[in-house]
Amino acid sequence: MHSPTTDLNSPARSALSGLVGNTPLLHVSEPLASAGRGFWAKLEGFNPGGIKDRPGLHMVERARARGDLRPGARIIESTSGTLGLGLALAGMVYGHPVTLVTDPGLEMSMTRLLTAYGAQVNLVSEPHPAGGWQQARRDRVGQLMEQHPGSWCPDQYNNPDNTTAYTPLALELATELGHIDVLVCSVGTGGHSAGVSRVLQQLYPDLKLVGVDTIGSTIFGQPARPRLMRGLGSSIYPRNVAYVNFGEVHWVAPAEAVWTCRQLAASHYATGGWSVGAVAMVSGWLARTLPADTRIAAIFPDGPQRYLGTVYDDDYCAAHGLLDAPPAPEPEVIGRLDEKEVTRWTRCTTVVDPLARNGRAQDTDVVDLAAASEADSEETA
Repeated sequence: MHSPTTDLNSPARSALSGLVGNTPLLHVSEPLASAGRGFWAKLEGFNPGGIKDRPGLHMVERARARGDLRPGARIIESTSGTLGLGLALAGMVYGHPVTLVTDPGLEMSMTRLLTAYGAQVNLVSEPHPAGGWQQARRDRVGQLMEQHPGSWCPDQYNNPDNTTAYTPLALELATELGHIDVLVCSVGTGGHSAGVSRVLQQLYPDLKLVGVDTIGSTIFGQPARPRLMRGLGSSIYPRNVAYVNFGEVHWVAPAEAVWTCRQLAASHYATGGWSVGAVAMVSGWLARTLPADTRIAAIFPDGPQRYLGTVYDDDYCAAHGLLDAPPAPEPEVIGRLDEKEVTRWTRCTTVVDPLARNGRAQDTDVVDLAAASEADSEETA
């Protein structure tokens, strides 16, 4: 939720920021949960560009207030799409040109949409030999900033404003639900899981945060692998991930997310991308297995528009083996985050910071992705 500020360029642009927030809440039950049980889904796809409209506006607001972003200066950032929409909105509201660095995995429909919103889309052509597409994008951002003196990069992976942007979302959930026992979030940059849980765990000290990641992601200590799913996961260690807040983590495979997306659409007229499917599957299982009076809130980050050619396309899904069988009714369980490499829905109830565990530096770390291919779709934003 965003309040118009007095320095916007016009009433029309001021009204744009008012479109963000106060998204609908949907109760999801059968077939994902048992009869009489279910979870509450916060439909962030009802924001103009999805959940990352919130940090897009907030990071720009705060940078302008501090003087880090000067009037009319260029915003340059790496994105796999969703934050790009939020930054394009913020650039329009506050009068900044926006350059978004992305990779060949970005859907053509998203490129066209970002361009229509006035952003310049800059495409990297080769992955970084160690850090994959994600590091290649970050390197290009650095090069472009040298070419544009006075430009500003939000650095979504490490910027604490990416986290505080979600305080209004947390307060919306608290107001709407009154009490929350379990919060389920997908994890990429770590922004919304950290920002929402920090507020809700102050309001409800016993609240349990459940993270949802993709197979092939390094965030919770698994080895980096090429990834099909966009919108969650990472090949670097974003320092916005609040590891101490998590009670458990689940990894989900692409076919499992697709099956759940389609079940959700057919039963609840609710749609979204890979993150939505993964979060819905885990939330449904929690609703089936926890006590019946447990109040579960799940955050659905986006809508279906950019996934019509993937998640909801039979030919695409068949070509990638995503329609073979429904997911198992229960997750596999491991005792440690690095106990073994996971390849299907898997759960771990012991969550630690993998960098702290290994005694490594606490900055954003690049991992070995020498085997990564163009299927690696990198991170969330």
